[in-house]
Amino acid sequence: MTLSDLSDVLKPVAQARGLPNDHYVSDAVFSDERDAVLFANWSALTVGAEVPEAGDAVPVSFLGVPLVAVRGRDGAVRVFQNTCRHRGMILVEKPGKVGNVIRCPYHSWCYALSGELITTPHVGGPGQNTHDDIHRDELGLIEIRSHVWQDVVFVNPSGTAPAFEDYAADAIARWKEFAKPIFHGGPESRFQFDVACNWKLAVENYCESYHLPWVHPGLNSYSRLEDHYHIEEPGRFSGQGTLVYRPTLSGDGQNFPDFDALSDKWDAGAEYIALYPNVLLGVHRDHVYSIILEPVGKDRTIEHVNIYYADAAVTGPAFDALRKRNAVMWYSVFEEDVGVVEGMQRGRSGIYFDGGKFSPAMDGPTHCFHAWVASQMTPAAQAAE
Repeated sequence: MTLSDLSDVLKPVAQARGLPNDHYVSDAVFSDERDAVLFANWSALTVGAEVPEAGDAVPVSFLGVPLVAVRGRDGAVRVFQNTCRHRGMILVEKPGKVGNVIRCPYHSWCYALSGELITTPHVGGPGQNTHDDIHRDELGLIEIRSHVWQDVVFVNPSGTAPAFEDYAADAIARWKEFAKPIFHGGPESRFQFDVACNWKLAVENYCESYHLPWVHPGLNSYSRLEDHYHIEEPGRFSGQGTLVYRPTLSGDGQNFPDFDALSDKWDAGAEYIALYPNVLLGVHRDHVYSIILEPVGKDRTIEHVNIYYADAAVTGPAFDALRKRNAVMWYSVFEEDVGVVEGMQRGRSGIYFDGGKFSPAMDGPTHCFHAWVASQMTPAAQAAE
């Protein structure tokens, strides 16, 4: 990689080209992006709803690194490397309750939910659970820097990113009205798509509304292209908003309860942003959602969708039918995007494709993301020279 490879990406949108093909089809560039883009920043890993109670744990392989998110006795979610400090055994194989401790299935070393090593059976010989050379206070689980916002569990594996509150300050401020409790909609409000595309294509597609009339004709029928506006915060996030969002989900006029004390902007408005690098977020007056993009390989991404509501009552039986209709509606919308992102992935094998030409009027949010990725990769390119 050389600096000149990305110089056109960093130009203003009217002159810029998109990221080169290698950023979608090359194993070497996928590896470089892992370190420079995903590990060096605050990447989304899972959601707190996956570990709702103390003693719940969910293992996640993040770009090949085994991690585990655990809900502690204090209610906090922590993320650890899912590896025993003794012989490197995987500690948690599947989601579920681990109880009061995380126990290694190999030699039964046990760790507190906060990570400390607390028992080492027979480590000094049969019946001897201590040894002078085994210092438990030095052998706790390796904790991965993490932060929870909008129930999304973010991790910074390198440990080098700014504090999350600084990293996401503009997004937090923009959506400060939604800094309220949110309630997961239950099993039907959690679904995923296994998509044959590079993770960045899912971000690029989500950022823009240009494709609405052709890819989402149903959505465009009540939230039209001309009702949308761009959201561009270079170096931070980008996306789109709509001035008209209020689909009819129930024939009897039933609606979800709204978040309290929202400004008039949200009466019929909604916003959708990609918080770089890999989480897509949406807010509405009555529900929010997240889509965590799990980069499995250069041409495979798993999209994890979770929908939340403003009032705990929505999780009860009175709203079962409405909640299911909302989930079906969003599933249908997101499913419509699968064909286009997979088509773009196949298109990146076109050897003469030059990154593409952005529409200055319509592609600003997508260009923002391309330029951010290029800016993250530039130091990596300098180090490789």
